[in-house]
Amino acid sequence: MSEANEKDPSSLALPELRAERDRLRTIEDAVSFVRRLAQGRIDLVAAVRASRSGGSAVTAADIVKSGVGPAPSTGSARPPRDTDVAADHPLLAEFDELCDRMGFDNMSELDESALDALESALRTFEATQSEIRRRLFDRIDALTAELVRRYRDGGASVDALLEG
Repeated sequence: MSEANEKDPSSLALPELRAERDRLRTIEDAVSFVRRLAQGRIDLVAAVRASRSGGSAVTAADIVKSGVGPAPSTGSARPPRDTDVAADHPLLAEFDELCDRMGFDNMSELDESALDALESALRTFEATQSEIRRRLFDRIDALTAELVRRYRDGGASVDALLEG
């Protein structure tokens, strides 16, 4: 998403406005999905660390029961939407490659330095996706505000929306 290519929402024709908002929502779906995956894997790294300090092995079920990791967020103020991110999505492939490269699947066998590197890579990836998501939401909000303005001011018709 390049800000240099972003047109002023008021300059877009109604179909372009809707199409751009839909396109950005699709991108945001994938970004949010891999961001949540990264957050979950960061929690798993924390569970491995907790296991090492406590001396017992930790299973995925133990992680879910114990709530290891950050406190659950209250979520977004946005209503949930159904999402469908393809298993072969490039962003998901990028995330899987990162995890493979850093040894995620064998993290219980990683030494502290490698575990630190894994956690750092996951946190960096998650932070990058969070920033991208924030910028996407800013643009989606601007497009939505323009749609609302047009409906409110009579520049767009609900009837035309229902026909299309």
